[in-house]
Amino acid sequence: MKDTIVLYTSPGRGHLNSMVELGKLILTYHPCFSIDIIIPTAPFVTSAGTDDYIASVSATVPSVTFHQLPPPVSGLLDTLRSPVDLPALAYELGELNNPKLHETLITISKRSNLKAFVIDFFCSPAFQVSSSTLSIPTYYYFTSGGSGLAALLYLPTLHKNTTKSFRELGSTLLNYPGLPPFPARDMAEPMHDREGKAYKGFVDTGIQMAKSAGLIVNTFELLEERAIKAMLEGQCTPGETLPPFYCIGPVVGGGNGENRGRDRHESLSWLDSKPSRSVLLLCFGSLGSFSCKQLKEMAIGLERSGVKFLWVVRAPAPDSVENRSSLESLLPEGFLDRTKDRGLVVESWAPQVEVLNHESVGGFVTHCGWNSVLEGVCAGVPMLAWPLYAEQKMIKAVVVEEMKVGLAVTRSEEEERLVSAAELEQRVSELMDSEKEAAAAAMRDGGSSRVALDNLVESFKRGCMAQLG
Repeated sequence: MKDTIVLYTSPGRGHLNSMVELGKLILTYHPCFSIDIIIPTAPFVTSAGTDDYIASVSATVPSVTFHQLPPPVSGLLDTLRSPVDLPALAYELGELNNPKLHETLITISKRSNLKAFVIDFFCSPAFQVSSSTLSIPTYYYFTSGGSGLAALLYLPTLHKNTTKSFRELGSTLLNYPGLPPFPARDMAEPMHDREGKAYKGFVDTGIQMAKSAGLIVNTFELLEERAIKAMLEGQCTPGETLPPFYCIGPVVGGGNGENRGRDRHESLSWLDSKPSRSVLLLCFGSLGSFSCKQLKEMAIGLERSGVKFLWVVRAPAPDSVENRSSLESLLPEGFLDRTKDRGLVVESWAPQVEVLNHESVGGFVTHCGWNSVLEGVCAGVPMLAWPLYAEQKMIKAVVVEEMKVGLAVTRSEEEERLVSAAELEQRVSELMDSEKEAAAAAMRDGGSSRVALDNLVESFKRGCMAQLG
């Protein structure tokens, strides 16, 4: 029987992309394995093209096999009201999926030699099944960066040391080991409620991670030296022994940039005619959308700035009346005509990895999703940080203050917290250089991330598998 590594991804296209790229990375350098990827069905998360993406990977990488878990029966999981709800729903989905996961792991083990189980951090409820019940060596893959992992590992300690919620702490600066100080209100919004399911899920995950067979993180040592040092020295897990730790990044690839069966995207042809490093890309991830008022402020700022731009625009939230409006009606009257010689507005999607690596792109306005940050770093494109949800405000602090590969926009103090046209106009001209060569060096033979990947695979090979019934 062939040695198999099973990967378990959480809902959300960014998490799936990163897990698939991890599997492909392992196969690239260690083709002796087969990779099985288990995907939960989440009715509250939809992403256009996901089925095509899975079919494309299956066709081009035959050593990867996908298993789709059936949707659990729960009315609570039917709709995602906002990105804020996603963590709590993801943890709940993981709990509901455990019986089917148990069956799937046993089925896989009967046809192959199951060497290791790698779970996304949002799949932490699976740890009880894989490690405690089935005795499978279980690793966590943290799809965000080392700084986020340091914060998550330290969270149980912080939880013990205070009785106040992050909402109550407000502007109080949090001092996580290895991270720049940032206000408590900048923690991911689902964590603001100390009694909420998401907060409890994150605390439990931090505890379980310290008991796992190993931690895999999508970063490289030079990019986040302080955070990695803090974890390795035990500052984030006082009183606990940190399990083996593998920085195998940057794991980036097709991701959002797969061709979806299309011809070359229009944005790439448009970029071909523009001077080197002259174009600003604005792209905000699969869940990043703005109100009509904010879109118009952005358009005014771009027009006044005089920069060349490629702007990927998503319609406002699905339950908004504005969502049913045409793209042109969401922007200032005449904007598209006035900027047509130096700007291109694309609706919903563009091949982000390919665009960032195009010679014409010289700046990137991003929501600070970790995949996007890594893609910007690898392409050597300076970033303007515009965090929207989840841990992105914390990542913004790391990008700007720790990595020093970008700047940040400032929101107004009014209720809508808009970024004004004047603010965007000022910031887009101030972007700076970043760590392209460092990222490339990390993945070369003998580089820190290649060494970590080889060590991880050796750990998989040593793993002992209990007989499954």
